[in-house]
Amino acid sequence: MNILPDAVHRVAPWTSCTRSGTPAGLCNGGCTRADSPVQQPRVRTALVAAMLALVGCASAPAADPRDPFEPFNRGVDRFNRGVDKSALQPAASAYERDFPRVVRTGVANFFGNLGDPWSAVNSLLQLKLGDAAQDMMRFAVNTFVGLAGVLDIATDAGIERHKQDFGATLAHWGVPAGPYVVLPILGPSTLRDTVALPLDWIGDPLRYLVPVIDRNAVLTGRTVDTRARALAFDPLLDGALDRYTFMRDAYLQYRYSRVYDKVPKGGDLSSSEPDSMREPSR
Repeated sequence: MNILPDAVHRVAPWTSCTRSGTPAGLCNGGCTRADSPVQQPRVRTALVAAMLALVGCASAPAADPRDPFEPFNRGVDRFNRGVDKSALQPAASAYERDFPRVVRTGVANFFGNLGDPWSAVNSLLQLKLGDAAQDMMRFAVNTFVGLAGVLDIATDAGIERHKQDFGATLAHWGVPAGPYVVLPILGPSTLRDTVALPLDWIGDPLRYLVPVIDRNAVLTGRTVDTRARALAFDPLLDGALDRYTFMRDAYLQYRYSRVYDKVPKGGDLSSSEPDSMREPSR
């Protein structure tokens, strides 16, 4: 028994008769209200399309207010993944495979030691005098006793590292994170941290290494070392339902904990409130 014609007429009683052009329910020409061979498929198609549109709207994920540039960011993320798959990941895998752990640890220590003076400067700008003193002490100990930082003597001596950058300094003085952005090659960031990048580059000791060919070689080595230390997270990212969303949420939570030295309330940053990325009240 076909009940669709009656249902269609109840939903759309204005369906016109093809014989007289009058509403089907008022037609005296002998046709029933749903016997038009032309009108029935059109009405059915329109109703099915409307229902599918409603289902699509109901199932579409809500836009994340932290990521207003998501379409653009996803495009940059695809580009970055292509670069990573073709160059960075193979280089990092070869580095991890061909060099023993003790060598890789020394390389990581060396680059970490180079970042301590800039961390000290930013701690000082944030009026964290104790942290600044510790970072400078770390740099002095590891540079002169730890073979230019290859050996992390300071950590063994209990001198803590306080990793800071100019983006964290801006956050300390109340500058909100702003929208999430994905930078070509550099990857996830926020608008505040992107604005801070030129200052961070000025504070990078490798910027002053000459000749340029040597500087570029050392920078490439640091990039490969950083990527190698992130290889362990690849299976987690590849197994995510939406890799982009997973990376964004993980990065924002990590950055929040780095900047404010605490985990966001509830353990995540899923709040739609714009202030969820601002420094908590003290």
